[in-house]
Amino acid sequence: MVCARRVTRTAVWLIILLQMTLVILLLGLGVGVLVGLLGIGGGVVLVPALVYLLHLDQHMAQGTSLFVLLPPVGVGALREYWKQGQVDLRAGVLCALGMLLGAYAGSFVALPLASRTLKALFGCFLMLAAILLWAKPRLDGSVSRRSEEQHHG
Repeated sequence: MVCARRVTRTAVWLIILLQMTLVILLLGLGVGVLVGLLGIGGGVVLVPALVYLLHLDQHMAQGTSLFVLLPPVGVGALREYWKQGQVDLRAGVLCALGMLLGAYAGSFVALPLASRTLKALFGCFLMLAAILLWAKPRLDGSVSRRSEEQHHG
C-alpha cells in the first residue's frame, strides 16, 4: 500500500511536470509569434505571463525573460527582416550597445526594489506604451490631413 501511494504521487508529479512543460512551451511559442508579428520586445508579453500564469515573482520573471529573449530574438525574427532588407545595421549595433549598458545599469536599480514596486513600475510602463501607441495614429492623422489641406488649399 505504501509503495502504491509512492507510485501514485510520482505519477501525479510527473503529469504536473509534463503539463507545466507544455504550458511553458506554448507560452514561448505565443510570445515568439507576437515578437515576429509585431516587432515587440517579448518581455512585454512574457513577463506578465510568467507572473500570472506561472506565479513567478516579478524579479524572477524579469530575469527569466532576459535569459529567454537573448538567443531567439536575435536570430529568429532578425533573419527574416534581414532577408527583406528591413534592418538598419548601424542603428541596430548602436542601440544594442546602449541596451547592453542600460540593461546592466537598470538591473542595479531593479534588484533592490520590492517585487510589488517593480510590478507597479512595469505596469506603468505598459500603460504609457499603450497610451502612446493609441494616440500616435490620431496625431499622425491630423498632421497628414493638415498637409493635404495645405497642398490642395
